[in-house]
Formats: sequence, structure tokens, C-alpha cells
Amino acid sequence: MSGERKPIEGLRSPRVGVGGLVYFGRMVDKVRLEQSGKLPEDYRANLGEGFDKACCDFLGVSYEKLRTRVREGGTDEEILDWCGKVGRARDQEEKRIWGAYLAKRGWRDEMSDRLIFRKKEAGWEARDEIETFFDYIDADEGRSW
Repeated sequence: MSGERKPIEGLRSPRVGVGGLVYFGRMVDKVRLEQSGKLPEDYRANLGEGFDKACCDFLGVSYEKLRTRVREGGTDEEILDWCGKVGRARDQEEKRIWGAYLAKRGWRDEMSDRLIFRKKEAGWEARDEIETFFDYIDADEGRSW
């Protein structure tokens, strides 16, 4: 893919928090969009992988259980609360640390080569402002940060 895609209605930035937890809302959005048939095809192959898997592991719930729960309905906060009951409840300090960690993925870590590859694939080698995967996702979906 080269260049930015149009923003996907109903899909939040990974930076947006729910109950103090970054990325969670985006993961829930993807499940809802998939259910409604509005999730772009190129997003489907990685559902439950990557950051989805990392977020579910952090919460102590499987992606499939989370997916089932999201499809049952409820607010983001209700679903996050459910995760804390069936998985591991996380306090605000743990969520803060998680957010700082996830927001920096791709910046001087073992994911750096993958980010460089993705930037090259998009024709963005010269875009020095894209330092993390959160930056890449927001740029790819036409959001500024």
C-alpha cells in the first residue's frame, strides 16, 4: 500500500483510552466493524494478532472470548469491566505502564525493523515523524497526532 487510506468511520486511534487503557477501544471497534460488515478486508487477516493479542494477554482473556463478549453488546466500559472479572483486573498504574509501553512499540525495540519495513512498503521512508506503530497506524488512517 502506498500513501494514506481514508479514515475508517467507527475506528479509533490506538491512542484513545477506555478506562485508562490505550488500544482497547480500537480492538473493540474492529470487532464491531467486523460484525457489521464494515471492517476493511485487509484488517481481517490480523484480527486477534499483534496488538489485539498483546492487549488480550495483558487483560488475561482470550481474543475469542473477548470477541464473543463484544458481539453480545454493551459499552466499552462494561466490556472492559467484564475483562477484569474473567481475566485480570488492572489498576491505573498498570494501565499507565502498559500505555507507555504500547505507545512506543517500534521505537528502538525489537519491532523497529518491522516498522522500517512497513514505512518502506508505504513509500514513507522519509517520514521521520513516524517513529512508532501508533504513529504509523494514525498516519495510515489519515489522522494527525
